[in-house]
Amino acid sequence: MAAIRVKHLFDSPEPVLVFGGPYSNLQATQAMRAVATQLGIPADRCICTGDVVAYCANPVETVREIRDWGCAVLAGNCEKQLAEEADDCGCGFGSGTTCDRLSASWYAFASAALDAEARTWMRELPDVLTFGHGSERVLALHGGLTDISRFLWPTSPNAAFSEELSAVRRQLQQGQSGGRITQVVAGHCGMVFDRNMDGMRWSNAGAIGMPPNDGTPATRYMILEGGNVSFNRLNYDHNAAAQAMETAGLTQGYHLALRNGDWPSEDVLPAELRRQ
Repeated sequence: MAAIRVKHLFDSPEPVLVFGGPYSNLQATQAMRAVATQLGIPADRCICTGDVVAYCANPVETVREIRDWGCAVLAGNCEKQLAEEADDCGCGFGSGTTCDRLSASWYAFASAALDAEARTWMRELPDVLTFGHGSERVLALHGGLTDISRFLWPTSPNAAFSEELSAVRRQLQQGQSGGRITQVVAGHCGMVFDRNMDGMRWSNAGAIGMPPNDGTPATRYMILEGGNVSFNRLNYDHNAAAQAMETAGLTQGYHLALRNGDWPSEDVLPAELRRQ
């Protein structure tokens, strides 16, 4: 098993912005950057939980925007796969499911668009990030520590989180992580939630590039401030993002989700989170 690449960012009591999944959605990424500026949160306290590139139409431009912004980024499964020019996104979708089949188009589009320099940047991203926030020691990761593509949902059983938290304790509690981890912030599943268990807090920042299957086009991001976690709606020009997908021929259903807030398939979701 390859060593986990850890990067420690900072120790600060000031507000921290955490967001997931830009997903090649340039308009959402630009809007997120503008919100950070409005809130007075500098780039070095803005953290992306990975999957800069995925479903939408502007992979090259979104990578460029993120890098120009200068926020911290960790490697999601999409970065891992694209860096190595793998054949699929490694998203963790079940083989043969609708999500798995739909991923073939957008992943091929993104992979064809990226150059060697962008892939090198992705290859060099850390696996996890750590930072001190007031009295909290925070670990940022993508899906899970045991599996980068693990889907942990708001309704996942405590045992699933306990397994991940045990892995954190075993592998990252001391030394390079800077002390005992008390909070995990994550991404991958595309839905925000906040849970406390086993003496740790697990908070998911959701995704800015795709709505959380709630019937509205707004996406989500997270602010850490004063020991509190807040989830916020990101409104952006979703029509322009959808039009860009249509122009690019990415019309397998995610272009509609940008407008209506409904995922084209719910087969990845546990039954209790399905709306249809």
